[in-house]
Amino acid sequence: MNKKIINQKELSRLIFDKYKIKNLSKKELENIFQLFIDETIENLQKNISVKITSFGTFSVKTRYSRGGVNPRNPQERIKIPEVRVAKFKTGKKLRDALK
Repeated sequence: MNKKIINQKELSRLIFDKYKIKNLSKKELENIFQLFIDETIENLQKNISVKITSFGTFSVKTRYSRGGVNPRNPQERIKIPEVRVAKFKTGKKLRDALK
């Protein structure tokens, strides 16, 4: 299966061309995407989840510190620090569309 990646600019162009949004330029639509991304990041930094109904939920998960092995020297034990990571849980409509 050939995987294609669509970036933000291409996605906004596809939406603009498909729906012929009136009174909105392609650049303004790109700016809306960027505002969505910025607001999502800002809320996740505050540990606030962002839910888009039927699409999914962005949230923050804490991956606790743990012990590990140094890949360059397998005899050496290292401590992997605690880190916060973004998590995405798909919504029902997205899950059903991918079945």
